[in-house]
Amino acid sequence: MIKIILSLSILCATAQAAEISTAPDTIEARAQGCATCHGPKGEGTADLNFPRITGKPAGYLFNQLKNFRDGNRSYPPMNYLVAYMDDDYLLELARFFAMQSVDVRSSSVPAANNDAESERLVKNGDPARRIPACVLCHGSRLTGIEPGIPGLVGLDSRYIAAQLVSWRVGTRHAKTPDCMRDIASRLSAAQIPRVAAWLSAQRVVGPPTPASAGAWSTPLPCGSTANLNPNETLHSVERAMSRGEYLAHVGDCVACHTKHGGTPFAGGFALPTPFGTLYSPNITPDNATGIGTWTVNQFYQMLHTGRSRDGTLLYPAMPFPAYTKVTREDSDSIFQFLKSLKPVRQRNRENELRFPYNNRSLLFGWRALYFTEGTFVPRPEGSAELNRGAYLVDGLGHCASCHSPINALGGSGADSAFAGGLIPMQNWYAPSLTSNTESGLGGWATIDIASLLKSGVSNRGAVYGPMAAVTHNSLQYLSAGDANAMAVYLKSLLQLKPVIPQAIDAGTASEKVLALGHRVYTERCVSCHRADGKGMPPAYPPLAGNPSIQMDVSVNPLRMVLNGGYPPQTFDSPRPYGMPPFAQVLADEEVAAVVSYIRESWGNHGSLVSPREANAMRLAPLLD
Repeated sequence: MIKIILSLSILCATAQAAEISTAPDTIEARAQGCATCHGPKGEGTADLNFPRITGKPAGYLFNQLKNFRDGNRSYPPMNYLVAYMDDDYLLELARFFAMQSVDVRSSSVPAANNDAESERLVKNGDPARRIPACVLCHGSRLTGIEPGIPGLVGLDSRYIAAQLVSWRVGTRHAKTPDCMRDIASRLSAAQIPRVAAWLSAQRVVGPPTPASAGAWSTPLPCGSTANLNPNETLHSVERAMSRGEYLAHVGDCVACHTKHGGTPFAGGFALPTPFGTLYSPNITPDNATGIGTWTVNQFYQMLHTGRSRDGTLLYPAMPFPAYTKVTREDSDSIFQFLKSLKPVRQRNRENELRFPYNNRSLLFGWRALYFTEGTFVPRPEGSAELNRGAYLVDGLGHCASCHSPINALGGSGADSAFAGGLIPMQNWYAPSLTSNTESGLGGWATIDIASLLKSGVSNRGAVYGPMAAVTHNSLQYLSAGDANAMAVYLKSLLQLKPVIPQAIDAGTASEKVLALGHRVYTERCVSCHRADGKGMPPAYPPLAGNPSIQMDVSVNPLRMVLNGGYPPQTFDSPRPYGMPPFAQVLADEEVAAVVSYIRESWGNHGSLVSPREANAMRLAPLLD
């Protein structure tokens, strides 16, 4: 009966979806990652929980997106969506929504509010308390002013009040001088909801088009205004790199040694572990707080032995078990690159490990179990390309650090290397990189593996979560030859401990769950991933036959449905397509049902997942 339901589901969905195999090459299609929250044209949601962004100045939207990306504004779903986009792409998205035209007059806008005091405050301000009139910044029609002041009409009073309160209490802030913080702090707690209610009641005739700036200036010094001319482009381009910089990228040094929004390589990045939190050190050439007084020999010995220059044992969050294979020549090149950086005076933060893990002497035992000091040894029978790939994967790339199962001691055995594993504390599963056909890369073409590594997308899948950071910070810089070499080596890996996908028990599967999953898939997923689950690669990855969908651990598909995301922006994929998050529109039961449906359709053989599992992933952190 279950198979009949699935067959009918596919037939019905096929009838409803056009057979499109290529995603439209438009910014509108790429902006669908924003559609679930803000609407296809940015008009906002019917329940008003997410504001209208249509028609707001491109400079304002661009600044908002940059602030989310750089961590200056905190809303985890947005921080996650734009984490790996450069200014060019953010500007393109901002322009798209700025150009849309939506009439804000709708049934969702409340009736007129006749609060005379709030109207005076908006139109005239309160000079005695140094509160300027809102219209001086936001325009006489309250529709905003180019290039960077937003409109206030068509917004829900709850949203406006929440923004003002955030400014008032300091949870929202802008560049100095922060004029909105000053204004909000001068409003009384009673005035904020009244002003918000009056603003939300205002209507304009036609689209809320921002006014031209002309000779306009802000009444207070303001760090929020954009100097951006939205008609100009920013043009990110590849540039020549030294050998040391290239190798530092391959080793992904910047990812761990840069805190969010911080100076590259200055350290302070928090690495949560089951044993407590580690903080990466400053590796800029500052004499007092960085590696300015280190020698080239000390740097190599650190990579090779897992000991600092004074002999202190390093915690294995630093992947020295892989870096021990780095050649002396490459180590010297990386060191010379780091020494060429501008010194940054930033003290290293003390680790916060629980007892007894804060006792470094325990590392002697860990090293005896899991660390073998050595150098890279080429396979005598292997080609030069295969051995180059092995050096990059096993050494600088330290791929096994994530793609191997981690035990309770934080170690991994050689017999299970690359077999896949749950990344501790991050709640993402790093899939098998072996040549196993069911769970690994056995069915992938070498060109698809190389494309995924270097661009973040391929005809077989796309990268999200922690791997998006790796691709963005590291692998996109690979030469075509090195990317192909890594792919050749990965295709050669045999899985010593095969992971057998758990087949579903047809006798216990819930027809109700699968029927609900089919309905959700038809409503939310079929337009991009198609009725046959083949997607529109490389824009929208296939779900049919996708090993990441079928693994015993279902965290990856659950997180994708809940959180959506964009593959990282890379040189080879400068305008990635986004998947919208559905956490705010689907209940746990619906999320679990659609993931179960995907894992059981088109010949997939994953197990059903429960609403409880969906809820656990709903609460999981999005970024480190």
